[in-house]
Amino acid sequence: MAEFVLSSFADEAAESFSEQLRISKKYGIRHIEMRTVDGRNVSALSPAECAELKNALDESGVSVSAIGSPYGKISIHDPFGPHLEAFKRTVECAGVLGARYIRLFSFYIDGGRSPEECEDAVLERLSRFLQNAGGLVCAHENESGIYGDTAPRNKKIADAFGGRMKLVFDPANYIQCGQDALEAYSLLEEHIEYMHVKDAVAESKLVVPAGMGDGHLREILRRFSQKGGRRFLSLEPHLKVFAGFEKLEAAGGTTRFAEFAYKSSEEAY
Repeated sequence: MAEFVLSSFADEAAESFSEQLRISKKYGIRHIEMRTVDGRNVSALSPAECAELKNALDESGVSVSAIGSPYGKISIHDPFGPHLEAFKRTVECAGVLGARYIRLFSFYIDGGRSPEECEDAVLERLSRFLQNAGGLVCAHENESGIYGDTAPRNKKIADAFGGRMKLVFDPANYIQCGQDALEAYSLLEEHIEYMHVKDAVAESKLVVPAGMGDGHLREILRRFSQKGGRRFLSLEPHLKVFAGFEKLEAAGGTTRFAEFAYKSSEEAY
């Protein structure tokens, strides 16, 4: 049986890093998937700034499970060189922070081309991430609008690199792409390294509290537990607009049921 370890996107609870740590400790969560810090995306941080953050983490008894990076969340037609250089800097930062994983994406497909037409370019760029990841484990997340938004294309990514590119499984994102989350899990199970705990309703595509949507979370978690090893479950409620959310969602992205609009980010978290 797997040892499940709760992590979270603490920037959904608060913008300031000190509040993220306080709230994480308050609810007994000792790991965070670092995405934004004091309103700045993790990709903008320097190694020196990360060293200061590491001191605060150590003092709070909180660790970084993964770097929730935005790499690969640009158009496949955008210049890749500057993006890769930023990735290299973040890899250095991840080492300072003690993270094992870096979350990646597989590029937005636009310009009238199909995902299949862009496949070779996508895989070449992902290979460059792998080549420059140092000791980090690269983990691809399914996301609407990118090459790897469907389960079959996620499998293509995993198979193309012989399992060196791991997968982050986000049930809600599959639902929002019109896929059954349990069917997606069944296809990808052998390649899934860790999970985002997020749920959505198939008919409306709206995000709802985990277990209240069509994500089959109970069954997926039961099956995921059988993989064994130490497995992170990163809580990503997405239940209230938080600082920086608009930058994280593509056009036409997630909205929420009014009944799940909470009084504060901490309450939603």
